[in-house]
Amino acid sequence: MPNLWVDADACPRIAREIIVRAAERTATPTTFVANHQVPLPASKWVKALSVSHGFDAADDEIVERIQPGDLLVTSDLPLALAAIERGASVMTSRGEALNESNIRARVQMRDFMDTMRASGEHTGGPKGYSDVDRREFANALDRWLAKNT
Repeated sequence: MPNLWVDADACPRIAREIIVRAAERTATPTTFVANHQVPLPASKWVKALSVSHGFDAADDEIVERIQPGDLLVTSDLPLALAAIERGASVMTSRGEALNESNIRARVQMRDFMDTMRASGEHTGGPKGYSDVDRREFANALDRWLAKNT
């Protein structure tokens, strides 16, 4: 049985609720990893793992524990790349699949945008989490769980 890992530091509350319901419904072991306490309901299938407050401590913990066939929910592109390299599936909290065919280009674009911001360019941030994002994520998660559990 694959495990579901969640990079909980930046996971929207709505996505967190979708994940908890899906984990309960499908009896999928799910771990929310963060450097702070993540409020979660009592559950046999869902747990929180709090790590130290160091830079990338949650990411490092996920990379250490994730196994081939597991699913990681994250929007952190370097973390996604590391998980893909370990044989895991990755999707964002908007339901976008990240994989070997698209992750390197996404990381390069992220690095480029970081360079632009460092030079003083205002590039804007991510758009807000919409009802469409919620629906796309819920559908993508359901499809992955139906196929892999």
